Amino acid sequence: MSNASFQSQVQDPAETGAWELPEHFVMLRDTIHRFMRDEVHPVEERQPHDAWALPASELEALRAKARASGLWCLASPQEYGGGGLGLLGQVVVAEEAAKCRMGAYVPACGAFGIDPPSVIWLGTPEQRQKYGVAGIEGGKKNFVAISEAAGGSDPARKIETRARRDGGDYVINGTKMWITAADKADWGIVFARTEQGITAFIVDRDTPGISCREIGVIRSYAPFEVHFDNVRVPAENILGEDGKGFAICQKWLVHARVPYAAGVIGIAQAALEIAIDHARQRHVHKSLLAEKQAVQWMIADSEMELRAARLLTWQAAWSGDLGRDIKTEASIAKVVATETAGRVVDRCIQILGAMGVAREMPLERWYRELRIKRIGEGPSEVHRMVLARELLRS
Repeated sequence: MSNASFQSQVQDPAETGAWELPEHFVMLRDTIHRFMRDEVHPVEERQPHDAWALPASELEALRAKARASGLWCLASPQEYGGGGLGLLGQVVVAEEAAKCRMGAYVPACGAFGIDPPSVIWLGTPEQRQKYGVAGIEGGKKNFVAISEAAGGSDPARKIETRARRDGGDYVINGTKMWITAADKADWGIVFARTEQGITAFIVDRDTPGISCREIGVIRSYAPFEVHFDNVRVPAENILGEDGKGFAICQKWLVHARVPYAAGVIGIAQAALEIAIDHARQRHVHKSLLAEKQAVQWMIADSEMELRAARLLTWQAAWSGDLGRDIKTEASIAKVVATETAGRVVDRCIQILGAMGVAREMPLERWYRELRIKRIGEGPSEVHRMVLARELLRS
């Protein structure tokens, strides 16, 4: 299927009488589903339970097949070599690509490439070419460094990393926490405080003065503490304007929450399918598990909650593609999806019993990794606080 057929064609439901997933996105979903089933799963099954990367040769073979199918950097603009998907297309892909053991943090095991952070396309032509286009063409890794030990959920006030002007450069000093892929990335976007305010800097990973320390967590894919010791960055590497970085940070975070929500829904749906299949086959106390009311209700509740979370996520994506402010919708989708997914996987483990926590199954890994999802991209409590303030103020 060509990239062109993936373009978002969003209509207002008032024009059609009802909202439903457009046919071309149904086709996209089915294409991703087949690729996952036929190409990704057989390769992943040969890897250790907690693996978070495929061997280089197998990853490159998968990526070649993905490129040939038009499934490459689907969230990046088509004019720069990406798939050109809007938010609705991105959530369709995110849900299906998450349905593998690595899917919580490495969708499709990395087969579809690594989209540069969307805010890089707000940069100068030179920045877009050097970092955005080069990332798409070469599959280069990147990182975004916002959180700090002082308070990751309050970046507007808690960013303490400093950048001072020194001639034609800025000199960055400080420490960032919980930064994914910082060790092997080629470049990253670092938010630091200048005299003008929070500013976004594009920083090459091999710049002298950058060091990383792995932070062990309950997921297999560990984040890093990144320390900046007199790191010199050219002034032309400012993304946007000096002191206007928080707006860039917010734009990236708000839109990223929507496919983030879709990914956890995909994992929970895959877990539910495993539980349903198990319940249909497992005989306990003279009947199938599927005939036990307790199990039936867990399955029914899980399906209902997932459908609700999915529709909220689709709505947020649809509104974003119409150019609306989706700060509230993205927060709602993120909280409902991550909390729903955690409950669903927990129920699925309960249905499978001891096999649910066995490393022969992906459920125990998903259970651990979904727990982090309620914290990443803003913890549930912060989103509730922001939503409540908005409702009470209006």
